[in-house]
Amino acid sequence: MAMAALREASRRLASSRNAATRPLLLTHSRGITHKLFIGGLSQFATEESLAEAFTRYGQVLEATIVTDKMTSRSKGFGFVKFASEEEANKAREDMNGKVLNGRVIYVDIAKTRQDRATGVVPIARGPPEPTGGN
Repeated sequence: MAMAALREASRRLASSRNAATRPLLLTHSRGITHKLFIGGLSQFATEESLAEAFTRYGQVLEATIVTDKMTSRSKGFGFVKFASEEEANKAREDMNGKVLNGRVIYVDIAKTRQDRATGVVPIARGPPEPTGGN
């Protein structure tokens, strides 16, 4: 019964041409969000202040600041999720190089884990093997 209702809601959304009419919950649950990487954050920045700084560009779904597991202090970067690509691009253009909590921040599109792993050189494991006889 619930699956049929979900299919019907999905068909209605597919027939809708205006992306703004999509329910936020369905958009978020399908992973159709646009995430920005925010670097250079102050140690005094909070998730609330980060979300507040970016709400003027659109609806912020989530704002997170990455913290050290041992000390619980900010690592100096975080992420902001927007529901639409236009809002995320506008925020990236306007906020990159601006001052937030006394620090200049830089804003870029967040990369997926697969994107970060490409082109990475493996870590050396000990000294190199001898190549020839002396």
